[in-house]
Amino acid sequence: MRNIKVILQYEGTRYQGWQKQEGGGNTIQGRLEALLTKMCGSPVEVNGSGRTDAGVHALGQTANFHIDTDMTPEEIMRYMNEYLPEDIAVIQAQEASARFHSRLNATGKTYCYRVLNSSVPHIFDRRYVYEVPEVLDMEAMCRAADILCGTHDYKAFTSTKKGKKSTVRTVEAIIVTRVGDEIRFTFKGNGFLYHMVRIMMGTLLEVGMHKREAAQIKELLTSGRREEAGMLVPAKGLTLVEVHYS
Repeated sequence: MRNIKVILQYEGTRYQGWQKQEGGGNTIQGRLEALLTKMCGSPVEVNGSGRTDAGVHALGQTANFHIDTDMTPEEIMRYMNEYLPEDIAVIQAQEASARFHSRLNATGKTYCYRVLNSSVPHIFDRRYVYEVPEVLDMEAMCRAADILCGTHDYKAFTSTKKGKKSTVRTVEAIIVTRVGDEIRFTFKGNGFLYHMVRIMMGTLLEVGMHKREAAQIKELLTSGRREEAGMLVPAKGLTLVEVHYS
């Protein structure tokens, strides 16, 4: 069996996230597996680097699958793009080593969250940005972002209930930039917990609106109490930009 690695782009608006669901559901993984199973004539399992939530987009999601076919990676890519819906695309395909696994071998990820900081709607961007008309304090958000970086227990920044898995992660950088009416928050780290980026975003926006002080971030990291952190912002502003491998 050959192991094929692909890089995907998708608009998550109409999907119930990455992970296939029992009893059906419109998911990215489900669409890919149905197509590849039809192509090969036998069941194909697709492994993703992680599970993007319903409504989250991807510029560079990585996945892999084992298949028995004589088709080249380029031919597989062409076939997939011919029959995938217009909001999912394969932008790269290549042969990978037999032991490569898109999730287990990932060393980090980069996400971007886009905020439209304007009272004037941007119609053609409405599916990809979160609209925040209030004035936002860029300097305060940058200070708070710096405090969020490092290796910490991010228990306060996840919707996951108590479990045995560690909630310690390393956030290498959070870069805040303004592009016209838009503010972009780029998160790079070795891994992110369930809803972690969206809760950090909600907390940063509350700092930007002067609803909390940047210095309070340290207390949140220490307390580990989800109810003390910021709101969970909408999924539509979030995009998985890149998955990193060593």
